[in-house]
Amino acid sequence: MQETAFATNRRSQRIFHRMKLQALGRNHAGKKFREVCETLVVNAHGGLLILRHEVDNDEMLVLVNPETQEEQECRIVFTGESGSKGIRVAVEFLTPAPHFWGIDFDAPRQNAEQQNHAH
Repeated sequence: MQETAFATNRRSQRIFHRMKLQALGRNHAGKKFREVCETLVVNAHGGLLILRHEVDNDEMLVLVNPETQEEQECRIVFTGESGSKGIRVAVEFLTPAPHFWGIDFDAPRQNAEQQNHAH
């Protein structure tokens, strides 16, 4: 799994990290759903997911990490355009959960440019 970090003036570092997890929530019509989705970008405060169900901003989701079975409540803060794989949905954890993704966000990371100069 390839991870790439990039720096911004954010509360925590964003990392490109793909992993499958389960999302539970209510769709645009208010009907409960449960689906396996995939992350695109994660940080200690949330992440960007691809969902098949249409959801609304400010709605709640529960994400379940399949490896640890840890559940994390989050709020939908952005919904993007629908694509062939689903809708991009940004979520924010109700409480910071830096270990939910199984990543140490405090560890120094090399970006692709640094790796290329090392060769």
